Amino acid sequence: MRKIIIPHDVKMVLKEEQSFLNREGMTLFSAESIAETLDIHRVEKAHLVVLQLKRSGLSSEQFCSTVRNDTDLSKVSIIILCANVQSEIDEASRCKANAIMTRPVNTTVLLDKWRALLSISARTSCRVLLTVAVDGTHNTVSFFCRSENISATGMLIEMDKTLTIGDRIVCSFFLPTGFSIQASAEVVRSTTQARGFGAFHYGIKFNDLSQETKQALEAYIESKC
Repeated sequence: MRKIIIPHDVKMVLKEEQSFLNREGMTLFSAESIAETLDIHRVEKAHLVVLQLKRSGLSSEQFCSTVRNDTDLSKVSIIILCANVQSEIDEASRCKANAIMTRPVNTTVLLDKWRALLSISARTSCRVLLTVAVDGTHNTVSFFCRSENISATGMLIEMDKTLTIGDRIVCSFFLPTGFSIQASAEVVRSTTQARGFGAFHYGIKFNDLSQETKQALEAYIESKC
């Protein structure tokens, strides 16, 4: 069991990410302050801690000093997030952290750093070709898109069509195992990219999947680890 403590606002950023954090054997704690982070770490003995650089209250430097000088608490990797300005980078460098990263947080880079510090291999990207139709519209036309990072709760899809957060869609696809899936879903996140299969990335969340479909998805995902 690997335990990770992160700031509450970072947890919100990662909420819709499909990543190794969804695997069994991961426990994620969130904290509102560095003092709360220390309290959780004293009880849980975390493997990884992420801190926002703080000067007021219990500071990042004080946290690191306390942890590094305590044999019961010192076996933990620490990442400090700070503003991309030299004064904060210099201050973060004095904290004896394992890594320093600047805000705004790049979730892909952050998760890659977590994997490295926890010595966890990345999942192989799970991709399928699927058709998507916007639910509840007249004269709906299905169109192709590509998915990646499928989980039993949702997926990230790439397409060249425009959707908005809150749109309800129906997606149909086959897993490479031959299992056919048709599922309703909701768009919960959107980003754009400069190149690739499609100009838009959307995070979608499945609605009311059957137990059989969930089991088929979980079995496929495990086979791709």
